[in-house]
Amino acid sequence: MFTGIIEAVGSIRESTPRGAGALLTIGAPTLAAELKPGDSIAVDGACLTVTALRGETFACDLSPETLSRSTLGRLRMGARVNLERPLRLGDRLGGHIVTGHVDGIGEIVGRLAHGDADLIRVRFPQALGPLLVMKGSVAVDGISLTVAELAEERFGVAAIPYTLQQTTLGSKRAGDPVNLEADILAKHVERLLAARTGSGGGLSLGFLQEHGFA
Repeated sequence: MFTGIIEAVGSIRESTPRGAGALLTIGAPTLAAELKPGDSIAVDGACLTVTALRGETFACDLSPETLSRSTLGRLRMGARVNLERPLRLGDRLGGHIVTGHVDGIGEIVGRLAHGDADLIRVRFPQALGPLLVMKGSVAVDGISLTVAELAEERFGVAAIPYTLQQTTLGSKRAGDPVNLEADILAKHVERLLAARTGSGGGLSLGFLQEHGFA
């Protein structure tokens, strides 16, 4: 489990195909010394396992599922990535519960200065629609954010200056893909309602609103 509070920004040093998957090597001067093989780490919101360490870098295997569900297979050498180690029992939960299981890939469609913050708009896959609510939590490239604006095909999040400076979000532009993870609580509610109604999942936003869940 993670919190969506980014610890450091690393950079891609190498991405090597390995069968149907890949081996991703990441430079992380401030974190690598504190990692060991077998540790979990969230890379742009995707939970990976550290398989090797060398100096200021660590390596992780990417499964075909990770490549298909996330942006990690698209990253090029030098690309910056958000990094977070797992939550320890007893730590404060500063963001929200993030599993590191990416639900889909969104796309930045615009950003607007909003006081000291930036309002960043993201187009999301249709299947994520029922899982997003105003003032609810969402992880964007592993960053815990609050939905401040919600339309049929996009949502907006307000990023404060600290978030823009300490994560990759400050350099994202229209057209950039991002990993999205909906709130785990919303996913459980959807599943429970689907079981009761026999809908098989994918409940509409209208259904959730009608029954007081959105």
